[in-house]
Amino acid sequence: MASPRFHLAFPVVDLAVTRRFYIDLLECRVGRESDQWIDFEFFGHQITAHLSPEEARLVSANSVDGDNVPVRHFGVILEWQEWQQLAERLMRDQTPFVIAPHIRFQGQVGEQATLFIRDPSGNALEFKSFKDMTRVFTR
Repeated sequence: MASPRFHLAFPVVDLAVTRRFYIDLLECRVGRESDQWIDFEFFGHQITAHLSPEEARLVSANSVDGDNVPVRHFGVILEWQEWQQLAERLMRDQTPFVIAPHIRFQGQVGEQATLFIRDPSGNALEFKSFKDMTRVFTR
């Protein structure tokens, strides 16, 4: 394996609706599944949606460079062109944004493209990119 794969489990309200969102909108593939959970291939990583309506809820936000960023969120850092294509597809599909696609920390070391959406259970997802990937952890 070239690099470790990340795994994240998260709560959802409805597996069928979740399946459609992750397959149709984000183009994820389905792995193993049961009547209580679904594994998705999420940009090379494994995420697992667990049926747990009581845990799926909206969360608080913190201010980051003028945006109200959901505290509990997950996502992926994409190559610049791949991020641009995803942002364009989401806009074309009229996907509601929590935070619309834009450049954060402009002119600073941490400059990055970012956008946030929510899945049908309210889980916040961030997709970001750096023109210079060597700056992902630069302070």
